[in-house]
Amino acid sequence: MGESDMTTKTDGGEDEAAVSRFVERFAAEMTAAGMQRMASRVFAALLASETASMTSAELAGQLRISPAAVSGAIGYLTQVGMVSRERDPGTRRDRYVLHNELWYETFTRRDQVLIRWEKVLAEGAETLGRDTAAGRRTAETAEFFAFLHGEIGGIMDRWRARKAAGPQET
Repeated sequence: MGESDMTTKTDGGEDEAAVSRFVERFAAEMTAAGMQRMASRVFAALLASETASMTSAELAGQLRISPAAVSGAIGYLTQVGMVSRERDPGTRRDRYVLHNELWYETFTRRDQVLIRWEKVLAEGAETLGRDTAAGRRTAETAEFFAFLHGEIGGIMDRWRARKAAGPQET
């Protein structure tokens, strides 16, 4: 029997091995960008699931990790607002679900972080003295975050318009 004869399919018809490779590849990219490794793997598995939701047992089985690892990853992902916990109807099991408009919501929350950072940095620049190297560096960092804050609103508006227009060819 060749390797292709042993391919198994997911409920959505995808090749499980190919899905697993995608999950691990995307998780590695998120980890390289600074996200916790296990949280990256759990997030990528949820993203790749047909329903964008899985139970702890399903995540543990697919990723071959312990329930404790799933719990820690879900704790982090819930804290940063990337997933939510819902009760599986008619059971005592929790189901973990990706938020609708995940990236939009994530960047909108980041916008609020930028405002807070900008304020603290501007105050820091005054404290350090704008005539010092540290004060100028801190003031420039505050200006950078103010710039990002100003740009994110326009980016989000363009995203909503693009999404309303329908799928784009790549």
